[in-house]
Amino acid sequence: MPWIQIKLNATNDNAELIGDMLMEETGALSVTFLDAQDTPVFEPLPGETRLWGDTDIVALYDAEADTKLVLEQIKASNMLVEGFAHKVEQLEDKDWEREWMDNFHPMQFGQRLWICPSWRDVPEPDAINVMLDPGLAFGTGTHPTTALCLEWLESLDLAGKTVIDFGCGSGILAIAAIKLGAAKVIGIDIDPQALVASKDNAQRNGVADQLELYLPQDQPENLLADVVVANILAGPLRDLSAVIKSLVKDEGKLAMSGVLDTQAEDVANYYRDEMTVDPIVELKEWCRISATK
Repeated sequence: MPWIQIKLNATNDNAELIGDMLMEETGALSVTFLDAQDTPVFEPLPGETRLWGDTDIVALYDAEADTKLVLEQIKASNMLVEGFAHKVEQLEDKDWEREWMDNFHPMQFGQRLWICPSWRDVPEPDAINVMLDPGLAFGTGTHPTTALCLEWLESLDLAGKTVIDFGCGSGILAIAAIKLGAAKVIGIDIDPQALVASKDNAQRNGVADQLELYLPQDQPENLLADVVVANILAGPLRDLSAVIKSLVKDEGKLAMSGVLDTQAEDVANYYRDEMTVDPIVELKEWCRISATK
């Protein structure tokens, strides 16, 4: 069915209140927050603030919705300034899942590693191929933070090593580590659905017996790994720095991402007391921080 999309310009101070109002009072079917560069704003952790000031709000409505009435309701809420910027668009009816599948291609990371969707042919059968279909949790290799971590893992000699994927999400980094030669990989995530997605993806890749998955409260005590990778967010990387450092063996290696270029040095400073930090690597405003303990 066709849809109507209304895009409003707001700020980080009022965006969430406006989003709630659109859902509760105007009948929006969904609300998405975008930054000035159309980067999706994902759900922040409790107590975390958004990273930017100017925010666009995109609300989706049934094609039969009265957009004039919706705009009047928005104006009457007094949440936006007089003459607020807005745009109303008609979205054509498409098989969005099929269109998305058509545009998702195998991706290469480093020299040996490929991430491949199941509906595509594997480009190099003799390469290290991780078969991954997006599902319950974020992490397909398309985001710069995931790409940075995959390239880092591919550059290491993981033969016989123990790896911890801290915030494992879809399991993409954990599965890649196993296929790159790690003897044992442990995935940790606060979201039970992420553990389900990681397990399913590990089974699809035939490596489930080499992957241990835990919620933080259930993980074994005194965990230590030769390699730790944490693709989460700047806030948790700062708040949990002591925990993350404690997981790395002496002479072990750590890589972190989910960090914007404006946050990278601050996050790195939380690790310099116990680790030697490498030069920070940037990709499309996102950064990877790697270090040796």
